[in-house]
Formats: sequence, structure tokens, C-alpha cells
Amino acid sequence: MIPGLAPRTDASARTCACPEPLPCECSYLSLLRARVRSVRLRHGSEPLLRNGHLLAASAVLAAALGSVFWIFATRWYSAETVGLSYAAISAATLLSALGRFNLGDVLVRFLPAAGRHTRALLLRCYLVSAVFSTLAAGVFLLLVPWIAPGLGFLRTPLVACAFIGMTFGYSLFVLQDGALTGLRRPGWVLGENALFAAAKTVMLMLCAVLAIGSGILVSWSAALVVSIVVTNAVLFRHAVPAHQRADRTGAPAPERVMRYAMADYLGNLSGIAAYSVVPLLVLNQLGAAQNAYYSLAWVIADTLYVAAFSMGSSLVVEAARAPERLGEHARRMLRHTVLLLVCAVAVVVVAAPWILSLFGAAYAANGTTVLRLMALSALPNVLLSVAIDVSRVRRALRWLISLQFAFAILVVVLVAVLLPLLGLPGVGLAWLLASSALGVPLLLTLPRWLPAPKRAPAADGTAPDGTVLDGTAPDPAPADPAAVEGIPPERRA
Repeated sequence: MIPGLAPRTDASARTCACPEPLPCECSYLSLLRARVRSVRLRHGSEPLLRNGHLLAASAVLAAALGSVFWIFATRWYSAETVGLSYAAISAATLLSALGRFNLGDVLVRFLPAAGRHTRALLLRCYLVSAVFSTLAAGVFLLLVPWIAPGLGFLRTPLVACAFIGMTFGYSLFVLQDGALTGLRRPGWVLGENALFAAAKTVMLMLCAVLAIGSGILVSWSAALVVSIVVTNAVLFRHAVPAHQRADRTGAPAPERVMRYAMADYLGNLSGIAAYSVVPLLVLNQLGAAQNAYYSLAWVIADTLYVAAFSMGSSLVVEAARAPERLGEHARRMLRHTVLLLVCAVAVVVVAAPWILSLFGAAYAANGTTVLRLMALSALPNVLLSVAIDVSRVRRALRWLISLQFAFAILVVVLVAVLLPLLGLPGVGLAWLLASSALGVPLLLTLPRWLPAPKRAPAADGTAPDGTVLDGTAPDPAPADPAAVEGIPPERRA
């Protein structure tokens, strides 16, 4: 009999593993339904992997639909228009990242336990991001003649206002993702990204029909407005009130949020710097064509990194809600993410030339090796990603910054050394070596920074992590935040 499945009996009191009373045919479909039902009964209340899968699917969907948008843009607009529009959107997203202080990840970390302070914390993050993103965009427009003369068209009054609005609008868009993730609404994250992608594609089609020269920017901006309005309506009418009503204990306001935010922001800046510097090194050493081959390979390989990061966001949410289960959740997420990425990486490594050939024979000929190496680098990077997420939950700020800075420095230094020697494959090798240089030591020291939960049952029939031996889990007891954060007992007072 399948555990967790109540047997049904006929007149003769006989039982069977399938959900039908005897006599039954015990067909494959009946047994499969029984197995699915038993799994749902045992794990239906466990959101760790379910939410992680939805967040990873959202990231992959956003990347896929984003590619479709640019494919249509290249069909309907000239290469010059596409290039200028892409540069403007890239500038807006970069300025947004600089101005929002990585507050999306702050919401993922603190909203799960914010209780009745959820709305106030979210609105403060909105305000800070909007103000500083607007300032960043304004300063950039003032400096355009010196740092990006090709984007001089952004300084005309109407386009400048649209550019500033697009910058802080994208900040709100990212914060919505963080808020919905922290509130355990990953399905809405998937819907939000699908809505944005569909809206900007439809608007692009309309702009092309109406022969609007700046249609790419207009469609992108209009889709942001649609997504922000719809998502915030759902967020503040349903998700936030429901989360605040669920607070039965009167949770205190999150503490030391700004200290955590600045530390995470510094670490995030190191990643932004690495992602920005590597293409410049390739461009200076090998030229524009080779940089195009690298950039497209990186876009594909980065999807693997983003998928692992998205799975980790679910880990942060669940561990923030139940810190005493951090070790159990983190090890489970590590095993599951590695398993998923092994399959995905194998597909990319084998199919790399065919994937790149969709964009042209030159991309397949020049980008296959670098794509394969960067895809392989995603596997050891899972350990780094989980270690960073564990640091976020524990608020181990020095460890959090050190890991991110170490990876960024390793990538840039190794690219600078290997690029002149090996050409474009050297860039892929640099990513693989940098990930391995941190991933292997983290694997070897795993019991130290992520101790395994003990399995011996207690006298009341439960395991030390709170799991009842029949597979159900009781409500977790309140954890000591000081103990979770590693504060010595003598200093907790």
C-alpha cells in the first residue's frame, strides 16, 4: 500500500494500492493516480521545491520571450534603430540596478517574516528605488555627451522623460518580483513576466504598423506601465493583506535592514562589474564580431545561472520563515538544483552547435566551445549560489560580500590572462575555473558551513528537525534569531 493513501475496501475487506475498490483491474493509470495522490498528500504543503520550480520557469520564460521580442524587432526595424534602442534599454536597466540598491533581494529575505509590517517595508523600498533610480537616470543624461555620445537622442525633452520613467519603472518591476517571491506567490511572478513579454510584443507590432520610429522604446515602456499597474493591483489588494492577516504573533519590524541591504548591494555591484567588464575585454582584444559571438553564448549560459539563482530565492524565503530548518532546506535545494542543472547542462553541451546555428553559421563556428565551457561552469556555481543564499538567511554579511567579490575578481583576472592566450575559448575556461575555484572548496567544507540535520528520532517520535516519523511536519517553534545569525550566547543580551 502506498504511504499516506487511505485504502478502500470492498465487501470482502480486501485492499489494493490503487484508489479503486476491489475487485479492480489495477491498471497502470490507476496505480499512477494513486502514486501522484500519495505524493501530493505527503509533499503538497512543502513549497520549497514547488516555488523554486515556478521561479526558475519564470526566469526561463522571460529569457525565451525576450528573445522573441528582439527577433521581431530585427524584422521590423533597421539594424541601427535596433542597436540604439538596445543600448538605451541596457543603460536603463543598468541604472535601475545601481539605483534600487538590490532591494528586490532584500524583500525576498525580510518579507516572509515581516507580518503586519509588510506594506510599510514594501512601500519604503518602492520609494527609495524610485528616487535613486530617477537620480541615476538624470545624472546619466547629463553625462551622455561625454560617456555615450551615440545616445544623444535621449536628451530631447520628451525622450528624456520617457527614459527616466523607464528607469525607475524597471526598478519597481524588479521589486514586484522580489515582493511576490517573498510572499510565496511564485505563480504570480510567472504571470507578471508573461504579461510584460506579451504586452511589449503586441505594442511592438502596433508601433511597426503605425510606423513609429521609436517603437522599440515605446513598446518596452508601455509594457512596463501595464505590468506595474496590474501587478501592484493584485499585490496590494490580495497578497499583502493576506500576508498581514496571517500574522498571528505580532512579528516585530525587521531590524538592521539597511545594513543588510548595503552589504548585499556591494556584493551585487561586484557581479554587475564582472558582467560589464568581460565584454569590454573581449571587444578590445578580439573585436566586435567575436564579442557578438561571446555575448550570445553568454545570454544562453546565463539562463542556467539565473535558474539556479531563482531556485535559491525559494530557499531564502522558506529559511526566513523557518530558520531552524535552514540546513535541511539548503541541502535539499542543493541536491535538487544540481540534478536539474546536470540535465540542462548536458543538453546545452551536446546541442550547442545546433542552438547557435539558429542565429547563423558564424555563431556556431565561433561560439560553440565558449558556450559549452560556460554551461559547464554553471554546475560548480550552484554551490556558490547556495552558500550566498545561506549567508543571506544567516545575515553573515562579511561572508556574503567576500563570496561575491571573490568570484567577480577571479572571473575578470582569469579572462584577462587567458583571453590573449586562447582567444574566445579562454573566456569560457575563465568562467569554468572561477566557478570551480570556489565551488570545489565549498563542496569539501560543506559539513562546516552547512551541517547536516541530525536524523536520530527524539523520545516523542519526531526527528530533531521537527519532522514526525509518519512524514508530516508540525508547526515550527519560534527560532532564536540570534542563534540563527551566529551571535555568541554571551552577546545576545
